[in-house]
Parts: sequence; C-alpha cells; structure tokens
Amino acid sequence: MSVEALTASAILPNRRGTLGALSDYFWRRPKLLVFLLVAPALLWLGIVYVGSLIALLLQSFYSLDDFSGVIVEEFTLKTYGELFKAQNLDIIVRTVSMAAIVTLASAIVAFPIAYVAARYARGKWKALFYLGVMLPLWASYLVKIYAWKLILAKEGILNWVFEQLHLTWLLDAYLSLPIIGGNSLSVSFTGTFLVFLYIWLPYMILPIQASVERVPTNLLDAASDLGATPMQTFWKVIFPLALPGIVAGSIFTFSLTLGDYIIPQIVGTSRLFIGQAVYVQQGTAGNIPLAAAFTVVPIIIMGLYLWMAKRMGAFDAL
Repeated sequence: MSVEALTASAILPNRRGTLGALSDYFWRRPKLLVFLLVAPALLWLGIVYVGSLIALLLQSFYSLDDFSGVIVEEFTLKTYGELFKAQNLDIIVRTVSMAAIVTLASAIVAFPIAYVAARYARGKWKALFYLGVMLPLWASYLVKIYAWKLILAKEGILNWVFEQLHLTWLLDAYLSLPIIGGNSLSVSFTGTFLVFLYIWLPYMILPIQASVERVPTNLLDAASDLGATPMQTFWKVIFPLALPGIVAGSIFTFSLTLGDYIIPQIVGTSRLFIGQAVYVQQGTAGNIPLAAAFTVVPIIIMGLYLWMAKRMGAFDAL
C-alpha cells in the first residue's frame, strides 16, 4: 500500500449530520471542549459560592440602627466592634475552644485505631475496619444526635451503668464542676464535646490511616536495628511522617465543629456557639450585619488554619 493510501486511511472522514459536525469541531479543538465542560461548575462556584461570600462580607460592613431596627447600608466597622463585647467574645472563645478540644481528642482516639488498621489489618479485617468507620456516616445526622441525647440523659444508659457500678457519686461530683458540668450529661459542655467527638471521629481516622500506610516498613526496621525503643521509634519516625495525616484530619474536625449549630442546640447548655449566634441574629433578632460579622470569624480562622496546614504538607494526605 502506498504512503498516500496509508495517510488517507489514518485520517477519519467527516461525519454527517449536525451531531457529527459538532463532534468533529470539538475533536479538533479539545481546549474549547474542556472549557465548556468546566464552565457550568465554574459559574456555579463563582456566582453561588463566591458571590454569596462577597455579599456576606459586604453585609458585615453595614450596621443596625438601634432605634428603628433598620439596617443602615453605610460602610462602618461598628458591627465588627460589637464582636469584642463581652458576650460576643465569650461565644467566639467558647466555640474555638470546643473545636480545639474536639480536634485534639479526635487525634488521640483516632491514632491507635488508624495505626492498627494500617499496619495489622488485612483482607476481611481491613474491610471490617472501613465498614466500622464508614457505617456511622451512613446514618442520619439528626438520628445520631438524638440517640446520644437519650444516652446522656438522666434516665439514659450511661447513668444506669454508673448506678450498677455504684459510681453515681463520681458522676454527680463531675457534673457539679463549673463550666463542664450541668444537671446531666445531656445538658452539659461535656455532653456536647462527646457528641462532637463521636460525629467527627471518622474524618480524623481515615486521613491518619492513609498517612500511616505511607510510612515505609523498612524505616521501622532500621530504627529497631539501630537500637531505638518502640517509644523512640514512634516519636522519631512514625509520628513525624504521620503528622500530615493528623493535620489533614484536623482540618475536618476543627472546621466542622467550628461551624456546627445543630449539636449545641440539641445537646448542651444554653450557652451559644458561633453557629447558634448566626442563626439567632439573622432569624429572631433580625441583625443581619452582626450575623454576617460572626460568620466572617470562622472564615478567617479557617483561612489561617489552612495556610498553616498547607505548610505542614497536610493536603498531601487528603
């Protein structure tokens, strides 16, 4: 066969019809095709997500007239100044403290589970691990919260366990403590913490497990050959290499705790968190500028947190 015939057979002939013509047009212009495929998502992200954030930011620079209750659409920092009032600053500190405590506790609880799954679980046991971690995520969010409210209530199973162990006095002593205590675990700071920990724990386990799996086994063997104790091997080899996974998991646990308003609404005291404050200010109080200013706080905090996480290589473990 001649060269001309081979070249002619290698080039597809133009297909007939409108669809064929369009197919040929985009085949010759792949960049245009990619742009058209990505454009709807970019428009959605740009208009609905980024646009709403810009609108929110603009609202935070307005203020509420104290006499008429009407929003004054003039640029001012008065609303941000209100965030530094004692009651509002208390809400911010309480929310950030809860997010930090939940994140730290999640890392402590999740690491042993993730390590065992990464190093020792094989075959059906690894499948059971993933099933056990993911199964709670398939259940209804509200059902899980109300289930925990029943568990932590005065008539709940946890109180019953303390009664059977004759340790009711210990639980009562703990609940009598200021800040963390209350009438029962279901209406206490501790109860809110336990529910947060349970709900967000899978988001910490999975990144750590993925990070630990990437630690080469020969490094552990080398540390052992050089005389390192198991504790030294953990702190000098395993922990530094698994740290990006811990930071990656903390992005989820910290941000989700920071913005959640449903859990504190159902389980916990009447002390507000940022999410609840936003809900109250834009709903009952009708103070949209203050609600917007409250919303900007976790955005700034998470922006700084993500910047630090990126520097620690956390995104490589996501």
